[in-house]
Amino acid sequence: MLRHRLIFGPLMIAGFLLLLLADEQLGRIVLAGTWYQKVTGRPDLPQGLLMLGLFLVLIVPAARELCRMFHAEQVQASPTLVAISGILGCLLMYMLPVWMQPTTMMAVYASFMVGLFLLSLIKHSWAAHRTDGAVTVAAVTMFALIYLGTLPGFYLAIRRWHSAWLIAAIILVTKSCDIGAYFTGSAIGKRKLIPWLSPGKTWEGLIGGVLFSGVVATVICAITNAAGSTHYPLWYVALCGLLIGAFGQFGDLVASLFKRDAGIKDSGNAIPGFGGIIDVIDSPIVAAPLAYWLVRIGETLI
Repeated sequence: MLRHRLIFGPLMIAGFLLLLLADEQLGRIVLAGTWYQKVTGRPDLPQGLLMLGLFLVLIVPAARELCRMFHAEQVQASPTLVAISGILGCLLMYMLPVWMQPTTMMAVYASFMVGLFLLSLIKHSWAAHRTDGAVTVAAVTMFALIYLGTLPGFYLAIRRWHSAWLIAAIILVTKSCDIGAYFTGSAIGKRKLIPWLSPGKTWEGLIGGVLFSGVVATVICAITNAAGSTHYPLWYVALCGLLIGAFGQFGDLVASLFKRDAGIKDSGNAIPGFGGIIDVIDSPIVAAPLAYWLVRIGETLI
Protein backbone atom coordinates (compact mmCIF):
# COMPACT_ATOMS: atom_id res chain seq x y z
CA MET A 1 0.00 0.00 0.00
CA LEU A 2 2.82 2.43 0.87
CA ARG A 3 4.43 1.80 -2.53
CA HIS A 4 1.17 2.65 -4.26
CA ARG A 5 0.79 5.79 -2.16
CA LEU A 6 4.29 6.92 -3.05
CA ILE A 7 3.52 6.43 -6.75
CA PHE A 8 -0.05 7.66 -7.08
CA GLY A 9 0.18 10.42 -4.45
CA PRO A 10 2.71 12.53 -6.40
CA LEU A 11 0.91 11.73 -9.66
CA MET A 12 -2.39 13.05 -8.28
CA ILE A 13 -0.69 16.17 -6.91
CA ALA A 14 1.11 16.84 -10.21
CA GLY A 15 -2.08 16.30 -12.22
CA PHE A 16 -4.07 18.59 -9.95
CA LEU A 17 -1.44 21.34 -10.12
CA LEU A 18 -1.30 21.11 -13.91
CA LEU A 19 -5.08 21.41 -14.07
CA LEU A 20 -4.99 24.47 -11.81
CA LEU A 21 -2.29 26.03 -13.99
CA ALA A 22 -4.40 25.44 -17.10
CA ASP A 23 -7.49 26.73 -15.29
CA GLU A 24 -5.64 29.91 -14.32
CA GLN A 25 -4.52 30.48 -17.91
CA LEU A 26 -7.96 29.72 -19.35
CA GLY A 27 -9.52 32.40 -17.16
CA ARG A 28 -7.28 35.00 -18.81
CA ILE A 29 -8.50 34.34 -22.35
CA VAL A 30 -10.41 37.31 -23.79
CA LEU A 31 -12.97 36.77 -26.55
CA ALA A 32 -14.00 40.37 -27.11
CA GLY A 33 -16.08 41.07 -30.18
CA THR A 34 -17.07 37.45 -30.72
CA TRP A 35 -20.38 35.64 -30.53
CA TYR A 36 -19.41 34.59 -27.02
CA GLN A 37 -19.43 38.18 -25.79
CA LYS A 38 -22.71 38.86 -27.56
CA VAL A 39 -24.36 35.87 -25.89
CA THR A 40 -22.87 36.20 -22.39
CA GLY A 41 -22.29 39.94 -22.20
CA ARG A 42 -18.67 39.43 -21.07
CA PRO A 43 -15.41 39.26 -23.05
CA ASP A 44 -13.53 36.86 -20.77
CA LEU A 45 -14.21 33.22 -19.97
CA PRO A 46 -15.69 32.42 -16.53
CA GLN A 47 -13.19 31.55 -13.83
CA GLY A 48 -12.86 27.91 -12.82
CA LEU A 49 -14.17 26.12 -15.91
CA LEU A 50 -11.59 23.33 -15.75
CA MET A 51 -12.03 22.99 -12.01
CA LEU A 52 -15.75 22.63 -12.56
CA GLY A 53 -15.08 19.94 -15.16
CA LEU A 54 -12.85 18.03 -12.75
CA PHE A 55 -15.48 18.13 -10.02
CA LEU A 56 -18.22 16.93 -12.36
CA VAL A 57 -16.05 14.03 -13.54
CA LEU A 58 -15.21 12.99 -9.97
CA ILE A 59 -18.84 13.12 -8.84
CA VAL A 60 -19.78 10.15 -11.05
CA PRO A 61 -17.46 7.53 -9.46
CA ALA A 62 -18.01 9.12 -6.03
CA ALA A 63 -21.76 8.60 -6.51
CA ARG A 64 -21.17 4.90 -7.20
CA GLU A 65 -19.06 4.64 -4.05
CA LEU A 66 -21.75 6.37 -2.02
CA CYS A 67 -24.42 4.04 -3.39
CA ARG A 68 -22.23 1.08 -2.52
CA MET A 69 -22.40 2.20 1.12
CA PHE A 70 -26.15 2.72 0.90
CA HIS A 71 -26.71 -0.67 -0.72
CA ALA A 72 -24.85 -2.31 2.17
CA GLU A 73 -27.55 -0.84 4.40
CA GLN A 74 -30.31 -2.14 2.10
CA VAL A 75 -31.03 1.34 0.75
CA GLN A 76 -31.61 0.91 -2.98
CA ALA A 77 -30.32 4.29 -4.08
CA SER A 78 -29.87 4.84 -7.81
CA PRO A 79 -26.24 5.62 -8.77
CA THR A 80 -27.53 7.57 -11.75
CA LEU A 81 -29.88 9.72 -9.72
CA VAL A 82 -27.29 10.23 -6.97
CA ALA A 83 -24.75 11.35 -9.58
CA ILE A 84 -27.28 13.70 -11.19
CA SER A 85 -28.08 15.14 -7.77
CA GLY A 86 -24.41 15.78 -6.99
CA ILE A 87 -23.74 17.27 -10.42
CA LEU A 88 -26.75 19.55 -10.14
CA GLY A 89 -25.69 20.76 -6.69
CA CYS A 90 -22.22 21.57 -8.01
CA LEU A 91 -23.57 23.36 -11.10
CA LEU A 92 -25.92 25.47 -9.01
CA MET A 93 -23.03 26.61 -6.82
CA TYR A 94 -21.10 27.59 -9.95
CA MET A 95 -23.74 28.96 -12.29
CA LEU A 96 -26.10 31.05 -10.17
CA PRO A 97 -25.27 34.64 -11.17
CA VAL A 98 -23.93 36.99 -8.51
CA TRP A 99 -26.35 39.73 -9.52
CA MET A 100 -29.36 37.61 -8.62
CA GLN A 101 -31.25 38.57 -5.48
CA PRO A 102 -30.45 36.29 -2.50
CA THR A 103 -34.10 35.30 -2.12
CA THR A 104 -34.25 34.39 -5.80
CA MET A 105 -31.07 32.33 -5.48
CA MET A 106 -32.57 30.41 -2.58
CA ALA A 107 -35.79 29.91 -4.52
CA VAL A 108 -33.93 28.54 -7.55
CA TYR A 109 -31.83 26.21 -5.40
CA ALA A 110 -34.87 25.04 -3.44
CA SER A 111 -36.85 24.46 -6.63
CA PHE A 112 -34.22 22.10 -7.97
CA MET A 113 -34.13 20.34 -4.60
CA VAL A 114 -37.88 19.80 -4.75
CA GLY A 115 -37.61 18.56 -8.33
CA LEU A 116 -34.94 16.01 -7.35
CA PHE A 117 -36.98 14.95 -4.35
CA LEU A 118 -40.05 14.28 -6.48
CA LEU A 119 -37.98 12.62 -9.21
CA SER A 120 -36.46 10.20 -6.69
CA LEU A 121 -39.93 9.24 -5.46
CA ILE A 122 -41.22 8.75 -8.98
CA LYS A 123 -38.23 6.63 -9.99
CA HIS A 124 -38.30 4.49 -6.85
CA SER A 125 -42.01 4.08 -6.24
CA TRP A 126 -44.26 5.01 -9.14
CA ALA A 127 -42.03 3.47 -11.81
CA ALA A 128 -41.65 0.17 -9.91
CA HIS A 129 -45.00 0.17 -8.07
CA ARG A 130 -43.36 -0.15 -4.65
CA THR A 131 -43.58 1.73 -1.36
CA ASP A 132 -40.76 0.25 0.76
CA GLY A 133 -37.76 2.54 1.23
CA ALA A 134 -39.28 5.52 -0.58
CA VAL A 135 -38.54 8.07 2.15
CA THR A 136 -34.99 6.76 2.62
CA VAL A 137 -34.18 6.91 -1.08
CA ALA A 138 -35.54 10.48 -1.29
CA ALA A 139 -33.38 11.45 1.70
CA VAL A 140 -30.32 9.89 0.05
CA THR A 141 -30.92 12.00 -3.05
CA MET A 142 -31.02 15.18 -0.95
CA PHE A 143 -27.89 14.05 0.88
CA ALA A 144 -26.02 13.57 -2.40
CA LEU A 145 -27.00 17.07 -3.50
CA ILE A 146 -25.26 18.45 -0.42
CA TYR A 147 -22.34 16.06 0.10
CA LEU A 148 -21.24 15.50 -3.50
CA GLY A 149 -22.38 18.77 -5.03
CA THR A 150 -22.85 21.70 -2.68
CA LEU A 151 -19.82 21.09 -0.46
CA PRO A 152 -17.19 20.99 -3.25
CA GLY A 153 -19.15 23.77 -4.94
CA PHE A 154 -17.86 26.17 -2.28
CA TYR A 155 -14.44 25.91 -3.92
CA LEU A 156 -16.02 27.05 -7.17
CA ALA A 157 -17.61 29.95 -5.31
CA ILE A 158 -14.16 30.96 -4.05
CA ARG A 159 -12.71 30.55 -7.54
CA ARG A 160 -15.12 33.13 -8.95
CA TRP A 161 -13.11 35.95 -7.38
CA HIS A 162 -9.77 34.40 -6.48
CA SER A 163 -6.82 32.63 -8.06
CA ALA A 164 -6.85 28.88 -8.55
CA TRP A 165 -3.74 28.77 -6.37
CA LEU A 166 -5.81 29.85 -3.37
CA ILE A 167 -7.84 26.66 -3.85
CA ALA A 168 -4.59 24.68 -3.99
CA ALA A 169 -3.42 26.35 -0.77
CA ILE A 170 -6.66 25.54 1.06
CA ILE A 171 -6.56 21.90 0.00
CA LEU A 172 -2.86 21.66 0.90
CA VAL A 173 -3.55 23.07 4.36
CA THR A 174 -6.44 20.63 4.81
CA LYS A 175 -4.46 17.56 3.74
CA SER A 176 -1.39 18.67 5.71
CA CYS A 177 -3.41 18.01 8.84
CA ASP A 178 -3.66 14.35 7.78
CA ILE A 179 0.11 14.22 7.36
CA GLY A 180 0.83 15.94 10.65
CA ALA A 181 -1.70 13.79 12.49
CA TYR A 182 -0.22 10.59 11.05
CA PHE A 183 3.38 11.31 12.03
CA THR A 184 2.53 12.85 15.41
CA GLY A 185 0.17 10.01 16.25
CA SER A 186 2.74 7.42 15.19
CA ALA A 187 5.43 9.05 17.32
CA ILE A 188 3.67 10.01 20.55
CA GLY A 189 0.01 9.06 20.15
CA LYS A 190 -1.44 7.31 23.20
CA ARG A 191 -4.92 8.65 23.94
CA LYS A 192 -7.49 7.35 21.46
CA LEU A 193 -9.64 10.06 19.88
CA ILE A 194 -12.79 8.08 19.10
CA PRO A 195 -11.93 4.38 19.47
CA TRP A 196 -15.37 3.15 18.43
CA LEU A 197 -15.20 5.09 15.17
CA SER A 198 -11.54 5.44 14.16
CA PRO A 199 -9.24 3.36 16.40
CA GLY A 200 -6.07 4.62 14.74
CA LYS A 201 -6.63 8.31 15.54
CA THR A 202 -5.31 9.85 18.75
CA TRP A 203 -5.70 13.18 20.51
CA GLU A 204 -1.96 13.76 20.17
CA GLY A 205 -2.21 13.10 16.44
CA LEU A 206 -5.15 15.49 16.08
CA ILE A 207 -3.36 18.28 17.94
CA GLY A 208 -0.16 17.71 15.98
CA GLY A 209 -2.06 17.69 12.68
CA VAL A 210 -3.99 20.88 13.45
CA LEU A 211 -0.81 22.67 14.52
CA PHE A 212 0.93 21.52 11.36
CA SER A 213 -1.93 22.92 9.27
CA GLY A 214 -1.51 26.26 11.02
CA VAL A 215 2.22 26.26 10.28
CA VAL A 216 1.72 25.33 6.62
CA ALA A 217 -0.90 28.06 6.18
CA THR A 218 1.37 30.64 7.80
CA VAL A 219 4.38 29.68 5.66
CA ILE A 220 2.34 29.84 2.45
CA CYS A 221 0.93 33.24 3.41
CA ALA A 222 4.35 34.60 4.38
CA ILE A 223 5.75 33.59 0.99
CA THR A 224 2.86 35.02 -1.04
CA ASN A 225 2.78 38.21 1.05
CA ALA A 226 6.51 38.70 0.46
CA ALA A 227 5.94 38.21 -3.28
CA GLY A 228 3.13 40.78 -3.23
CA SER A 229 0.51 38.26 -4.33
CA THR A 230 -1.52 38.48 -1.10
CA HIS A 231 -1.75 40.82 1.88
CA TYR A 232 -3.45 38.72 4.54
CA PRO A 233 -2.43 39.18 8.22
CA LEU A 234 -0.28 36.24 9.31
CA TRP A 235 -2.11 35.85 12.63
CA TYR A 236 -5.42 35.48 10.79
CA VAL A 237 -4.06 32.97 8.29
CA ALA A 238 -2.52 30.92 11.11
CA LEU A 239 -5.92 30.82 12.80
CA CYS A 240 -7.55 29.83 9.50
CA GLY A 241 -5.03 27.00 9.14
CA LEU A 242 -5.91 25.64 12.56
CA LEU A 243 -9.65 25.79 11.88
CA ILE A 244 -9.45 24.33 8.37
CA GLY A 245 -7.23 21.50 9.59
CA ALA A 246 -9.68 20.69 12.38
CA PHE A 247 -12.68 20.74 10.04
CA GLY A 248 -10.81 18.54 7.60
CA GLN A 249 -10.30 15.96 10.33
CA PHE A 250 -14.02 16.14 11.09
CA GLY A 251 -14.69 15.43 7.42
CA ASP A 252 -12.44 12.38 7.62
CA LEU A 253 -14.35 11.15 10.68
CA VAL A 254 -17.67 11.69 8.87
CA ALA A 255 -16.50 9.48 6.01
CA SER A 256 -15.30 6.89 8.55
CA LEU A 257 -18.78 6.94 10.07
CA PHE A 258 -20.36 6.22 6.68
CA LYS A 259 -17.92 3.38 5.96
CA ARG A 260 -18.28 1.77 9.37
CA ASP A 261 -22.04 1.96 9.05
CA ALA A 262 -21.73 0.14 5.73
CA GLY A 263 -19.19 -2.36 7.11
CA ILE A 264 -16.43 -1.49 4.64
CA LYS A 265 -12.86 -0.25 5.07
CA ASP A 266 -12.51 1.92 1.95
CA SER A 267 -15.16 3.67 -0.12
CA GLY A 268 -13.76 2.02 -3.27
CA ASN A 269 -10.60 0.99 -5.10
CA ALA A 270 -10.37 3.64 -7.81
CA ILE A 271 -7.01 4.94 -6.54
CA PRO A 272 -4.45 2.26 -5.59
CA GLY A 273 -3.06 2.83 -2.12
CA PHE A 274 -5.72 5.38 -1.23
CA GLY A 275 -9.01 3.58 -1.78
CA GLY A 276 -11.86 5.40 -3.45
CA ILE A 277 -12.60 8.95 -4.53
CA ILE A 278 -14.42 9.68 -1.27
CA ASP A 279 -11.40 8.46 0.71
CA VAL A 280 -9.37 11.25 -0.91
CA ILE A 281 -11.88 14.12 -0.94
CA ASP A 282 -13.57 13.48 2.42
CA SER A 283 -11.64 16.11 4.38
CA PRO A 284 -11.34 18.91 1.74
CA ILE A 285 -15.05 18.99 0.88
CA VAL A 286 -16.20 19.30 4.49
CA ALA A 287 -13.66 22.08 5.08
CA ALA A 288 -14.81 23.96 1.94
CA PRO A 289 -17.74 25.96 3.44
CA LEU A 290 -15.58 27.11 6.35
CA ALA A 291 -12.79 28.07 3.94
CA TYR A 292 -15.25 30.12 1.88
CA TRP A 293 -16.33 32.19 4.87
CA LEU A 294 -12.80 32.58 6.17
CA VAL A 295 -11.75 33.94 2.77
CA ARG A 296 -14.69 36.37 2.79
CA ILE A 297 -13.79 37.57 6.28
CA GLY A 298 -10.12 37.80 5.32
CA GLU A 299 -11.00 40.17 2.48
CA THR A 300 -12.19 42.71 5.06
CA LEU A 301 -8.84 42.55 6.89
CA ILE A 302 -6.65 43.37 3.90
